[in-house]
Amino acid sequence: MLSQEQLQNVLGETAYGSDGEKLGKVARVFLDNASGAPEWVTVQTGLFGTRESFVPAGDAVLGEEGLTLPFAKDAVKDAPQVNAEQGELSPEEEAELYRHYQLDYTTNTADSSASTGTGETADASTTDVQTTDDAMTLSEERLRVGTEKVATGRVRLRKYIVTEEQTITVPVTREEVRLERVPITDGNVDEATDGIDLGEAEHEVVLTEERVVVTKETVPVERVALAKETITEDQQVTEQVRKERIETEGDVAGADDIS
Repeated sequence: MLSQEQLQNVLGETAYGSDGEKLGKVARVFLDNASGAPEWVTVQTGLFGTRESFVPAGDAVLGEEGLTLPFAKDAVKDAPQVNAEQGELSPEEEAELYRHYQLDYTTNTADSSASTGTGETADASTTDVQTTDDAMTLSEERLRVGTEKVATGRVRLRKYIVTEEQTITVPVTREEVRLERVPITDGNVDEATDGIDLGEAEHEVVLTEERVVVTKETVPVERVALAKETITEDQQVTEQVRKERIETEGDVAGADDIS
């Protein structure tokens, strides 16, 4: 449970769920008027923290990393929507919150919360108009816009094999026998009659030809890689903000200069 000394320190701290998930920033602490103990905290959730979710603060623990709440992120995100700026919870709203978080809600609890309205609040984002004997403090809301990275897609490289036919023309040679007849002349008569004998003879010629032989080899041809690049573009965010104004009653000097 949060102590009285921790109440101011907890405002603006990062809240975490029981599952370790980040919930958002602590915006307000609601105290039980009867006991003065912290009963609820509101956490800024949703896009840019525009939604405040009520979470029971009974078992909250403030540590170095932030405030740990005993409920998972989904339970906090799906909590009933209650206007935290009204400064108090109605019995019906509180009963609905207790049912959502599956906590017991007794008549005594309802009376305590309803009579006090968890009346004291500590606000980290919007300060109420404070009054003194002679002056008022004006406050206004200001937009704080941030960014977060989310996964939008996934790209994967995968190799696969396709088969295609290639046709290559290869010149091949072969030998054929052609019969040549050479007449005997005075120039070759000696060679023609060398060792001449009348009788039978044989002469053999071996013929050859080329045949196509196909082999394959694997060679690297290209490298393909994935590279990410960051593209920056402007996006406009429109949100309503509130400002406090002062109006005067009666004749007051300089009233026209008040805005």
